[in-house]
Amino acid sequence: MAPRATWKGYVKVGELAFPVSLYAGATTSGRISFHILNRRTGNRVHREYVDEETEKPVERDQQVKGYEVDGGKYVILEPEEIAEAVPESDKTIRIDTFIQCPDVDTVYFDKPYYIAPTDDVVGESFAVLREGMRRQKVAALGRAVLFRRVRTLMLRAQGPGLVAHTLNFDYEVRSADDVFEDLPEFKIEGEMLDLAKHIIDTKSGKFDPRKFDDRYDEALAELVKAKMEGREIKAPPPPKETKVTNLLDALRESAKASGKTPKKSKARSRNKAAPAERRKAS
Repeated sequence: MAPRATWKGYVKVGELAFPVSLYAGATTSGRISFHILNRRTGNRVHREYVDEETEKPVERDQQVKGYEVDGGKYVILEPEEIAEAVPESDKTIRIDTFIQCPDVDTVYFDKPYYIAPTDDVVGESFAVLREGMRRQKVAALGRAVLFRRVRTLMLRAQGPGLVAHTLNFDYEVRSADDVFEDLPEFKIEGEMLDLAKHIIDTKSGKFDPRKFDDRYDEALAELVKAKMEGREIKAPPPPKETKVTNLLDALRESAKASGKTPKKSKARSRNKAAPAERRKAS
């Protein structure tokens, strides 16, 4: 069965415009999912909203959105007010600029989509843009109202179509400096760097998503199957505890396990404290 388009509209670049369909590039529908049941009756249970003070259920027509402004005080927003504030979609992805793909840090990537021409008659216009982007090795940045939100998209050529990623806004992406600013800086050189390079070289390969399995989902599927068949459920053995006492020894052991041991270097690795240590020794 052909996938169902999640959005239909147009791509517009300058005076060129053509109809396209947007398809979800990833789905979680294949994952194991559970329902919440009443242990005593075996019936499914459902959620309901309860007033936190009266503890009584609130009917749907009495539920309203509110924005907290100050300790328990809220600005109430009616559904029609929210609808009026949301930008109206004109079903158009407007291309603003073309960039080099590496210019976009992957932390900005949100959800992937596939874009294909809706009408075979105008497929040539789609192909012209796609081939131009492929040969120039560029991506396109555009904006559109998708699912009631203004989103920035990065489009790039892939096969006979385009792949698009919605991008996180700058205020949504945490600064790496907030996490990394207290990390100590080390100057790595000599034998440590040689060994690290050796390990990387021996483990070099290509990305193949088929090699990555969802062990959690597979374990749950096996658990469900075992219970249905009345089999004994055996817990998997716990992972072995990893203990590293010395970085250089660990690197050497990894190099030996890979089949080859690089030549030792006389140079030592050192961190920023090394110069001070040398002065003390002198």
